[in-house]
Amino acid sequence: MPPPMPPLPPLTAQAELLVDRGVVPTQALSPAALRDAATALERTAPAGSLLVVHPRVLPPSALAGHLRRTATVRGGAVERSGFVVVDMRDVDDFAPVPGVDVPDADVYAVAAPDRGDAMANWSPEEAEPAIAARGASPLTLAEGIHWVLQSPDVLARNLCFMTIGSRLRRPDGTYDARTPAVWISNGTGRDGAERRGAPKVGWCWWRNRHTWLGFASAAGRHA
Repeated sequence: MPPPMPPLPPLTAQAELLVDRGVVPTQALSPAALRDAATALERTAPAGSLLVVHPRVLPPSALAGHLRRTATVRGGAVERSGFVVVDMRDVDDFAPVPGVDVPDADVYAVAAPDRGDAMANWSPEEAEPAIAARGASPLTLAEGIHWVLQSPDVLARNLCFMTIGSRLRRPDGTYDARTPAVWISNGTGRDGAERRGAPKVGWCWWRNRHTWLGFASAAGRHA
């Protein structure tokens, strides 16, 4: 059995981490506004919720580089920064799919994020209706990155996740087959050896299965 998910700190503490690391551009959202939003949400959102800054303020391309993970390389501990794969330069164009109702607020909370380990080795096509059937909502890519930022241990070897609440719609209305995910780089191929053990924002095909990828979801969103 996988170990239980590490608990998230209070929403106000999550806001302080974002401020301390300089994650949120102050010209788009001031530290005071972020703190005020977190304080208000802490009174109404369920305990254990995740604080999320809307991607119109903080897009995934800007957020990914703030991820941190301690990796073991040649027997030593090395801190690695997150990155987006080179063939996902359009990462910010992946938007919420119908039925994923992201609040129209600069800051909101995601209740009860779940990594979806039980659906490892399912395809996104198979996981989508299963998540909906239990009354949950798939995480968006921005939400998934926020989760790893606040709780780096959410990513573990062979226990990572997809974020099928975000997809890229083509001009003709059909969906791109790439489906976003967050996992750990092995430092091979175009990632480069210097990124071994780093948090990685990438994609997998809509109909493919991977034993090491679950499907992240949430019980709801609050603003």
